[in-house]
Amino acid sequence: MKITYYGHSCFSVVAGGKTILFDPFISGNELASGINPDDIKVDYIFVSHGHFDHSHDVVRIANNNDAMVVGSWELYTHFGAQGVKNVHPLNPGGKWSFDFGIAKGTAAVHSSSFQDGSYAGVAEGFAFKTEDGNFYYSGDTALTLDMTLVPKWVKLDFAALPIGDVLTMGIEDAIEAAKLLGVTHVLGVHYDTFGFIKVDKAAAIEAFRDAGLTLHLPEIGESITI
Repeated sequence: MKITYYGHSCFSVVAGGKTILFDPFISGNELASGINPDDIKVDYIFVSHGHFDHSHDVVRIANNNDAMVVGSWELYTHFGAQGVKNVHPLNPGGKWSFDFGIAKGTAAVHSSSFQDGSYAGVAEGFAFKTEDGNFYYSGDTALTLDMTLVPKWVKLDFAALPIGDVLTMGIEDAIEAAKLLGVTHVLGVHYDTFGFIKVDKAAAIEAFRDAGLTLHLPEIGESITI
């Protein structure tokens, strides 16, 4: 599967003949200043929770592409009210068949609110079954044994996991998460954007390697294949 990283927790995956984007925070991220959100072509946008650093460019990119936005019930109603015409609810524990495959909402241990402090529903992650492969994006979360339920539903080819610590899992817990999920390939997200989540990338890659795992940390704008 082709994966393109856009900084922070924003990345896209090409699977099932569609391009699926996650948690777009680009125009508000100075590290991603070389990326123009208007140039991004996607079919779906999955939003894990309401925090600004995961939802900042949802409306802009969705309307540019007539892309379907998928998230919790609260995000579904919020983005619909913001003028997004193509929205679909998916709460943790629920699943839905899309034209690229099946997506299932999963539990995440994290807070969720809109920028004005109003309630944005529960945070979640997403697991996917597609003809091109299967993968999991945890969203922002702590390490949780709920992750053991994901491989009971689908055998994964890779997982996207936060590694920045402080607000989410750090490197050590992400390694444990990978073990719970039964994956050897991890796309690291949610790091470096803010001062308190900066990581030593070389040390992180080595720590995963020592655990028999491969940590992928592509540059912003770079595409890789897993």
